[in-house]
Amino acid sequence: MLFDSYKSILYSDTLVPDIFITEYMPLMDSNSVKVYLYCLFLSKHNKKASTEEFAKNLNMDIAAVKQSFACLDNMGVLLWKENGLYLHDLKEKEIKKMYRLKTTSTPQEAIKNSEKNKKRNEIISTINNTFFQGVMSPSWYTDIDAWFDRFRFDEDVMLALFQYCFDQKGLSKPYIEKVAESWKSRNIKNSFDLDNYSIEYEKFKDVRKSIVKKLKLNRNLTEYEEKYVETWVMDYKYSFEIIELALKKTTSKTNPNFNYIHSIITDWYKNELKTKEEILIYDANRKKSSAKNAKVSAAVPQKENFEQRQYDDGYLESLYENA
Repeated sequence: MLFDSYKSILYSDTLVPDIFITEYMPLMDSNSVKVYLYCLFLSKHNKKASTEEFAKNLNMDIAAVKQSFACLDNMGVLLWKENGLYLHDLKEKEIKKMYRLKTTSTPQEAIKNSEKNKKRNEIISTINNTFFQGVMSPSWYTDIDAWFDRFRFDEDVMLALFQYCFDQKGLSKPYIEKVAESWKSRNIKNSFDLDNYSIEYEKFKDVRKSIVKKLKLNRNLTEYEEKYVETWVMDYKYSFEIIELALKKTTSKTNPNFNYIHSIITDWYKNELKTKEEILIYDANRKKSSAKNAKVSAAVPQKENFEQRQYDDGYLESLYENA
C-alpha cells in the first residue's frame, strides 16, 4: 500500500542554510541570490528547468542567468555542467573545512597553546558579539585562528583590524585579508606598532586630500596612485610641503601622471634630500649644469667644423693634363 501525501505549494517552505546567509550571500550580487533560491526551490520539488525557463521565470536575461551560474560555481555553491546543476551541501562543506586531525603534543606545548588559545578565544568571542550579533558563522572561527598564525597579530590588533574594516567597507573576508596584508607589510604586530602606523596613516590621508585638491582631480585616487602617495609619506617620510614641489613641476607637462611625479620624488629620496631647502639647491644646481652643457654643445659647430684644403693653380692644371 502506497501512502502519497500531497502538500499544496501554498503551505510549503524552501529552507535556506544559515551558512549561505552568513558566508556566501554577502559576496554575491542580487541576481546570483535569486538564481540560488530558485535552484533550491526546484531541487526540493525535483523539477527541471532550462536556462531559458530560468530567465523567463525570474525575469532575467539569459546572459545574466549564465553569469549567475558561473558566479555560484566559482564560489563553490553549486557545480555547473552542460547536462545540469548540482547543488553542494553547504553544511557538509563547512564541517569538512572545520575538521582537523588531532595530533599529540608535549605537556609544555599543551600549556602554551592553552594560554594562547584562551586569549584568542576571548578576542574571537568579542568579535562575534560586537560585529556579528553573537551569530558568527563557524568558518569565521577557523579563519580568524588562521589569520593569527599567518599575520602574527596580537589579540588587540586583530580586534582593531575588524573594527577598521567594519568602519570602512564592511566585513568581507577578501577585504579583511587585504587590509591585514597591508598591515603585515608595515610590520604591525602589536598595539604599539598599530599606534605608530595610525599616526602615519592620518598624515597620509591629509596629504592625499591635499594632492587631489591641488591637482583639481574630480575623482578619488586609484589604488595604484594611493600606493605612490603612501610611499612618499610613510617610506620617504616627506611632508606635503616637499611633495608640492614635485606637483608644481607638472604644470609644464601636457599629460602629467603619478609615474612622473614619483620619479621626481624618488630621485630626491635617492640623493638623500630631506628638506625643502636642500631640494631647491639641488634643482638649481641641476639647471645650471644643464644650461652649461647646452652652451658647450652650442659652441661646437655641427657642420663644416673642418679646415678647407687650399689648392694652387699649378696643382689644378697638372690634374687637368693628367686627366
